[in-house]
Amino acid sequence: MIPSKFVFACHSLFKARLSRSISYWVFLAILTIEVVILIPSYHREEQDLLQQLENLAKAKINLIIILTQKEMKSDLWEQEITSLVDESELISGLTMYDGNGKNKQEFGNPPQLTYSDFKEEKRRTQRSPDGLYYDAALSPEYLGIDRVLIIRHNAGDIQSQLYQYIFRISILVIIIGVFVTIVTIIAVGYIVIIPILRLRDDLRLAGDALSHDRTNIELQSFQSDRQDELGEVMNAFKEMFLRVGSEIVERKKADEMSRHEQEKSEQLLLNILPKSIAKSLKEGKKNIAQKYDNVTILFADIVGFTQLSSEMSPEELVSLLNEIFSIFDRLTDRYDLEKIKTIGDNYMVVGGLPIPKADNAALVANMALDMIEELKAIEQKHQQNLRIRIGMNTGSVVAGVIGTKKFIYDLWGDAVNIASRMESHGIPGQIQVTQSTYNCLQDRYLFQERGAIEIKGKGNMLAYLLVNKKEANYYE
Repeated sequence: MIPSKFVFACHSLFKARLSRSISYWVFLAILTIEVVILIPSYHREEQDLLQQLENLAKAKINLIIILTQKEMKSDLWEQEITSLVDESELISGLTMYDGNGKNKQEFGNPPQLTYSDFKEEKRRTQRSPDGLYYDAALSPEYLGIDRVLIIRHNAGDIQSQLYQYIFRISILVIIIGVFVTIVTIIAVGYIVIIPILRLRDDLRLAGDALSHDRTNIELQSFQSDRQDELGEVMNAFKEMFLRVGSEIVERKKADEMSRHEQEKSEQLLLNILPKSIAKSLKEGKKNIAQKYDNVTILFADIVGFTQLSSEMSPEELVSLLNEIFSIFDRLTDRYDLEKIKTIGDNYMVVGGLPIPKADNAALVANMALDMIEELKAIEQKHQQNLRIRIGMNTGSVVAGVIGTKKFIYDLWGDAVNIASRMESHGIPGQIQVTQSTYNCLQDRYLFQERGAIEIKGKGNMLAYLLVNKKEANYYE
């Protein structure tokens, strides 16, 4: 039983266009060679068959001549020769000439070859155009008598034999051609076609793998150790794939590093600017400024920090300040507020921008109360006398980005200055707010009226101290 793999391989070979093209030209080349060989072979076969026909006729004539010469009867010779036309199937007719070329007798179907065509030649032949007759002239020297015989042979069987000969040769040529073609296809297939098909499949797999950034694949071409030109092509393909794969790995590393650096840059940008403002900057907007009619600004300052800085080492001071402000930053995220900046031990935050919020005053108030509590916990942890002074104000501001180096998102307006004055004129450990902030929060929070205080540039302003929430869990 023929193995299925062999059958499949043969099917693939005959299905391959290159294989079919090679087989076509091989078969055509064999046919061409055989035709070139067949033409002279055909003529040789024709001459051999005609020679055999002529030899049979000559043998009979020679026998008659020998027998009649023994009896010395020339008329008997002519009579016997004449009888050959009637009795022999080989001879269709003949013409007899004397030594001077005079036509002595004609019998049967006279030959087309004449004495004038023959002349002094010892032997002359001619075949009729239809191939049915073959004329042969015999000289006196050949016959041994003073006569010239031109014999017309029946050559009809010769033509049929030639057709059979051509048929046999053609069948043989086709068999040889098919056999050689099949052998060539199989040989070329296993040497060239199948490796090329494998290389084609490997190219497809490699292309698919590289398009998906995969380089750890097994390819059939990589297993080849051929030392011919096709092996060189496979080795070149392997080198190309490995090089491209290596470049893809390097590119992925570079992309990953670039992405990581971009994320770091974006995170740094978001640490400086609100998300919507950072997006506007990345989109190419240069002048970013907007007015907000209702925001709440908070300023916080650590009381006695200057004296504390003289009592601590720089590392301890920075570590403590970083711990405090990191807690404040988490509170900012918790209440979805926007940290504006820190200056020394001063912390500034605002609610209601860049996305306006109707309850921004309450959110800032909750953060302020939490800041007081968180600082108490830090005070107990470090056994330091830490108190914070907080000021709040609600009003309209203009917010925007200034500068091209170390730029900052900042606020401007009278509401900012008043919030800063609420902090600087406040009481340590207390949250001092303006009348506008009080009006926003009085229904939900507990306040203690402080009364009018002198504010630089504003005169006397009524201020309140935020004590707590009226409802313990409100806005938590």
